[in-house]
Amino acid sequence: MIGYITLGTNDLPRAVAYYDVLMEMFGAGRFMEEGSFVAWAQSADSPGFSVTKPFDGKAATVGNGVMIALRADSKEKVNAIYSKAIELGGTDEGEPGPRGDGGFYCGYFRDLDGNKLNVFYMG
Repeated sequence: MIGYITLGTNDLPRAVAYYDVLMEMFGAGRFMEEGSFVAWAQSADSPGFSVTKPFDGKAATVGNGVMIALRADSKEKVNAIYSKAIELGGTDEGEPGPRGDGGFYCGYFRDLDGNKLNVFYMG
């Protein structure tokens, strides 16, 4: 159902460098680039992830209650992506670990612009 998601940034080169590393860890590469927009995907028919400078020219801001969840294929991958996100300058919003019952394992972080993300594995 989801075709792609987009997060705003106030520093496109910095955001692109950050997400180039994280998206590679998901097996995703750049598939679309324009002057103020870059998007990554695992394939042409999979959902995409993108960052952009806001079209209206105003500053990008963080949505209160908005979070993007990215699926990983193992707990080890969750740990690695979360650690890399923090190493690259992201901030912790909840270290990786089990949440609730049922095999949900995740870690929460904010990117360089303060957008909240979650990397998770359902096992």
